Amino acid sequence: MRPILANLILTSRWIAAIFLLGLTAALALFAVRYVAKVAKFGMTVFSSPQDQALLDLLHILDWTLVSALVVMVILASWDSLVSPFDPESKASGIAWERKLDPGNLKVKLAGSIVAISSIQLLQMFLRADVYSDRTLAWAVGLHGVFLAGALILAITDRVSAASVGRDGKD
Repeated sequence: MRPILANLILTSRWIAAIFLLGLTAALALFAVRYVAKVAKFGMTVFSSPQDQALLDLLHILDWTLVSALVVMVILASWDSLVSPFDPESKASGIAWERKLDPGNLKVKLAGSIVAISSIQLLQMFLRADVYSDRTLAWAVGLHGVFLAGALILAITDRVSAASVGRDGKD
């Protein structure tokens, strides 16, 4: 009975593939909307005020960071949960992905969230007259929480990597 249960549990990892395929489909839809946003930016960049052009460019940067975040999650999750990439993956240009362990991925995700939050905060400050002081204060506070969380994850990951290095275990 134990080998059957172990095999069933091991096979259940393929259920995660459904979620990763869903994320891939969502990313494709996001990309279509992104292309429309870039096209609109291209048509208005020379006619819009400089601060609006900067805001629009920050939106494009924001979307790019979000897409990179999603791709990181898809690749790392596939490799660690569903089916490890084969050794030839190095030749296809995704050797970097092999270095993403769950702790490292959390740090990278937290860093991406901080970057996205920073861009959102910058956009808010560029249009500070539209927001109340309370809204801006909450945005700064929330960004601080994201930043503190990312720092804690990075420190925890570094301490854990150092202790693994000392013990010689992996």
